[in-house]
Amino acid sequence: MTSFSSGKYALMVSDRSGQTFPWREMVREWNGAWVHFSEYEKKQPQLQPRPTSADPQALSHARPSRTALPTPAPLDTVPFSTAGTTTLTINENRHQRKTGDAVRFYQVKEPVGGVSIAALELNTTLNGDITSTATTVTLTDASEFPTSGYIVIEKFNSVTGVFESETIEYTGKSTNDLTGCTRGTASPSYGATPVNTEAVDHTSGAKIYGSYIITIVESSFINDANSVETYSNSFTCTLVNAATGTATGGGFFVFGGPVNDRP
Repeated sequence: MTSFSSGKYALMVSDRSGQTFPWREMVREWNGAWVHFSEYEKKQPQLQPRPTSADPQALSHARPSRTALPTPAPLDTVPFSTAGTTTLTINENRHQRKTGDAVRFYQVKEPVGGVSIAALELNTTLNGDITSTATTVTLTDASEFPTSGYIVIEKFNSVTGVFESETIEYTGKSTNDLTGCTRGTASPSYGATPVNTEAVDHTSGAKIYGSYIITIVESSFINDANSVETYSNSFTCTLVNAATGTATGGGFFVFGGPVNDRP
């Protein structure tokens, strides 16, 4: 059988440029074309993409979206200020509360300016059984409660081990009676109102807690972009009985939160 020539002096025409090059300097591309090594191009990766599958459509262990309920937040080290009037100033650095929120105070340690702990925490008990449709709620002592607002009646389910406390809005007060009650409602917190509670029967002696409707105190400054930024480090509420003097206090680690601290 005849062998091939070495091609030492042979020439070959490039399939790409049409120019003539030494035969020994020619190479074959992926598409079968013979080209000079200076013209050689690798196969474009996009001409042979890797196999792909469809994008995943769901996550494992997925749960439905939910809106978290508001929870009590710690106030400043010196939480309360009085000035001998019915205005109580509450200090909370850079809070996000809104005017019209209903705020309940938790774990008050000491009276301030003649305002008792009971007046700040607004705690009492239910005086007499009520049904789930009653629109008047009688308290043991409503002397410090505002003339309108929100209360919570504490109720514990011994079977489930969960508190099922009811939030109630009232529009009037007559001695120890809260009148014009809307049962099974919810109080505004941080500018939003969460899902309503359930109206249920309550027995005499159940714990009741009240709240104050607040007004935020705004401040502002000029930021680095030369625009005005507004913030608030305090808010106020109106007491039923005026403080007896100018004072600050309340104790360390006092909380402000929704009237109903639901799980």
